[in-house]
Amino acid sequence: MVSSAATSALPISAPYTFYPQARVPAPKKLVGLNAALEAQKNPEFEVKPEIFKEFSLPDGVAIVTGGNSGIGLEYSVCLAELGATVYCLDMPETPSEEFLACQSYVKRMPGNASLVFKRADVTDEETMNSLFQNIAETHGKIDVVIANAGVLGPRASCNEYPADWFRKVMDVNVTGVFITAQAASRQMIATKTSGSIIVTASMSGSIVNRDMPWCAYNASKAAAAHLVKSMAAELGQFEIRVNSISPGHIQTAMTDVCLDAEPGLGNQWAFQNPMGRLGGVSELRGVCAYLASSASSYTTGSDILVCGGHHVW
Repeated sequence: MVSSAATSALPISAPYTFYPQARVPAPKKLVGLNAALEAQKNPEFEVKPEIFKEFSLPDGVAIVTGGNSGIGLEYSVCLAELGATVYCLDMPETPSEEFLACQSYVKRMPGNASLVFKRADVTDEETMNSLFQNIAETHGKIDVVIANAGVLGPRASCNEYPADWFRKVMDVNVTGVFITAQAASRQMIATKTSGSIIVTASMSGSIVNRDMPWCAYNASKAAAAHLVKSMAAELGQFEIRVNSISPGHIQTAMTDVCLDAEPGLGNQWAFQNPMGRLGGVSELRGVCAYLASSASSYTTGSDILVCGGHHVW
């Protein structure tokens, strides 16, 4: 329990007003129904599909942690396809061959999108804040940040799970997510950017994977998903949206190592969902594009499960 004296000594950096005096009006865009009504009144109105524009980030600036491989790299390519310059943060000193292939791929696309690799430790608050500030100063804004970096930790019974590993998993998967989201929100507020912060949670934050003793990982992902709701409640007044994506069993190079070491485990995971298979990283692109773009302008505090229906049983 924290004493009232301790809490009163904490600095308050911004006046948070959760219920503004005046109601913010709902936006009225000339798309869909509104566009059809306008076209009926105005014969000169140009009729064209607008939904593809809504799922885009022209000249956007994005940051993805854990962006050197796997799901993070898939997110990064997706954001680049939407039109963004994407900074991929990860721990290695140099980018992976997989990253370099994606960087070259994006460079060949029409437009100005690009992938940029930066080394960063998401648990290093000072470095993360400095890096985010530099990126915001370079481009004048940061539109999208995906806090994706995470660790699984060992498979061990809760009775035998090492406390040091529990602390490490929580440090990366919860504190690292907080530091990333906080650094993002600070720059978005400073530049008055209506940004999107996305956290990679997991279905393991809302269910327990059968026969998988991952108590630390499960707890960390549940914490990350609730952190999203808490930050969404505070940041909505700044037009900053905070949401999470909760993948199920996704087949990546990392999971392949685990599956190859244990024959039969892949089938066990697959048959635990109604679709009877694992997911591909490309199947996260749609939800990434939705949450990153203006298509989700009224979505915040949400956790979107992409798990083949694993959670329904």
